[in-house]
Amino acid sequence: MKNPSALRSARAPRAAAALAFVVVIGACQDQTTQPLLPAVRSATPRAESAQRGVALGLFASDPDYDYGPLLQEIKSVGASDVLVAVVWAQARVDSARVHRSQTPSTRSPDDDTVLRTLLQARALGLSVTLFPIVRLEEHRPEEWRGRIAPKAGVDAWFSSYGDFIAGMADLAARGGAQRFSVGSELLSLERHEQLWRALIADVRRRFSGQLLYSANWDHFQSIPFWDAVDEIGITAYFELAPQAGNDDDDALGRAWTQPQRELLAFARHHHKPLVLTEVGYPSQTTAAWHPWDETARAHLDLELQARLYGVFCQSWKNSDVAGFYVWNWFGFGGEGDGGYTPRGKPAAAVLARCLTDAAWQY
Repeated sequence: MKNPSALRSARAPRAAAALAFVVVIGACQDQTTQPLLPAVRSATPRAESAQRGVALGLFASDPDYDYGPLLQEIKSVGASDVLVAVVWAQARVDSARVHRSQTPSTRSPDDDTVLRTLLQARALGLSVTLFPIVRLEEHRPEEWRGRIAPKAGVDAWFSSYGDFIAGMADLAARGGAQRFSVGSELLSLERHEQLWRALIADVRRRFSGQLLYSANWDHFQSIPFWDAVDEIGITAYFELAPQAGNDDDDALGRAWTQPQRELLAFARHHHKPLVLTEVGYPSQTTAAWHPWDETARAHLDLELQARLYGVFCQSWKNSDVAGFYVWNWFGFGGEGDGGYTPRGKPAAAVLARCLTDAAWQY
């Protein structure tokens, strides 16, 4: 069987799907700001509650775009937390320079936009995780950030990446974020333990909140620096069905049993809280089979997306997980959209019930 880590492409295709509507998002902002579901009264967040979160990618083609209305929707759906994803990029998989990108599929927001978004989220009472990620501007189908191999050497790459992360950590501190991710799904670079430890130490000098690293769902056990962060983050794109199609809810729930057992045992072994940094399903027939495949162009299936979120909530809500984040609210959404966003789809109502379920209160 092929390694799913090798099959996952760069996050650019997922962003590209969103950018299909983002190119005109400035002209259609009134369309984006319309509420797509009735407001839901959320449970009062408490310190002993799980992070009941939704991710918001700052992926608009306008680097100064105002994400305030989307944050209001995230609040109204019942989330206690928001994960703000910020993209920078490198040219190719073998490049050593991470930079603010102007390429349409990997466009980076302005620092002012990042800071404004963090402050808007805090004003709404949302706890905030700032989540910097790297994408590739040019890549073959099998290339993504998990396979970065800089020709100039890892020291050069970490120097450039460290500058990116330092700037984001400073913004997280200024914006009142509670958490900060030092990296996400950088599989080929995770073995460079001392470079990661130096980077994490620098972030701690800049940011006093909780730190996490977000590992890929099938590549988290060998990371040598878990002790240096406060929380174990995992992107939870586990395959719940043996093929495309509609397995019943009982089968999908049973498919969560082994991954959940392994993840919670792993976190206990390391004496760290477990956070599922990305729980995402495209509204397509392949969502249970290959939820990680952001390049999929299968048949539309809004019901399956909603059911998968319902099964996730039932499977995890009484567990010891410290939190989860739905990937990803950004996008026009609606009943003709096959992407990951739940906006304007049956999944939004399912998530509203999940996010406000009292079972997440410990």
